[in-house]
Amino acid sequence: MANDSDNSLLAISPLDGRYKSKCEDLAPYFSEFALMRYRVLVEVKWLQKLSEHDQIDDLQVISDRGLEYLDDLIENFSIADAQRIKEIEATTNHDVKAVEYFIKEKFEDNAELSDQLEFVHFACTSEDINNLAYALMLRDGRDKVVLLSLIHI
Repeated sequence: MANDSDNSLLAISPLDGRYKSKCEDLAPYFSEFALMRYRVLVEVKWLQKLSEHDQIDDLQVISDRGLEYLDDLIENFSIADAQRIKEIEATTNHDVKAVEYFIKEKFEDNAELSDQLEFVHFACTSEDINNLAYALMLRDGRDKVVLLSLIHI
């Protein structure tokens, strides 16, 4: 069976089987890697917005340098980052919690953000993060792949 790993009949669905070549452009928006990246985006943007709220006394406004660091977490999210999230998930048995812990790990070496660890995922449920991540995935997949392909028909 090892030689059959590329056989489309062994795929989970036709999308990763016989239609894989037709769907490759969607992978950056709908793969497991993409879901993790979008979850990181939602968590980071939520923290950035929280830090601007003047009624949360214990959370300081994040400096421009801190904001750049946070934006970099999103922009440069890598396969290695996704693999680290999967490692964390193996111990937490919770995908969104693994993203939260991943972000907290990234903050530990940052003097400004290490004081803000407890505000990552603050006042959120997994559904808050997932609903927004899925919505962003759908929006971007539609705008950057589906609509463009319809224009070229």
